[in-house]
Amino acid sequence: MTRRKTASPLTVAATTIFTAFVCIATIIFSVYVPSTEGFFNIGESMVFLSALLFGPYVGAFSGGVGSMLADLILGYPHYAPATLVIKACEGFVVGFLVRHNPRLRSRIQWKTFTVLLGVLIGFLLAAVGSSYYSGEIELTLGFTTFTLSLPWELWIILGALAAALISLVGFSTDPQFGWTVFSIIVGGLTMVLGYFTYQMFIIGWLFNIQVIAVAEIPVNIGQMTIGALIALPTAKMIWQAFPQIRREAEREG
Repeated sequence: MTRRKTASPLTVAATTIFTAFVCIATIIFSVYVPSTEGFFNIGESMVFLSALLFGPYVGAFSGGVGSMLADLILGYPHYAPATLVIKACEGFVVGFLVRHNPRLRSRIQWKTFTVLLGVLIGFLLAAVGSSYYSGEIELTLGFTTFTLSLPWELWIILGALAAALISLVGFSTDPQFGWTVFSIIVGGLTMVLGYFTYQMFIIGWLFNIQVIAVAEIPVNIGQMTIGALIALPTAKMIWQAFPQIRREAEREG
């Protein structure tokens, strides 16, 4: 007779807390993009962070349920069922991949891999930011909305800084950091593909709502990129400050 594995108190607490974090982060900060009539939010950062810190199951539950609750609160019930599935898949993919490191033998291979992914993240941030988040935007913080004008040059600078910082971490302190970045990119692209599929083939059939699915792809890529740039340094700081969190998550995940 095999003993049934149960979740630890830390895992239960983390699931509850991060479900709330995902919901709050999605609601509290959003940017309306007039060119696409879409919204950017930072909820992705908490989906990624929950998966990195506590594994695929916490990431899946927190990402799916927390994001779905945010859709319902914000008045987007037609997205809620898709969000539950898509964000759960996103959290699971990130948490699963980050715990299945292929462990390349050569540090040079890892450093090269990390630098290439750093350049990719930097390029995405510069390209999507300058194209879709520059000029006049509407920013909502909590219940306050105001207009900002962001120069496209700002996104080029931020993209270069992101590429440089990720590369620096890979070269100086953690050559395998690239696999963490890769895990987030794959999970984020799962989200992008999921929403594109839903908007292209399902939302019109279920709710008689017509959307331009292609126009939302860069918005979701930008959301993934900004979320990664928030989650990556946050996770690394928490791992360094509380190594027991990483050990327990690896044991359960």
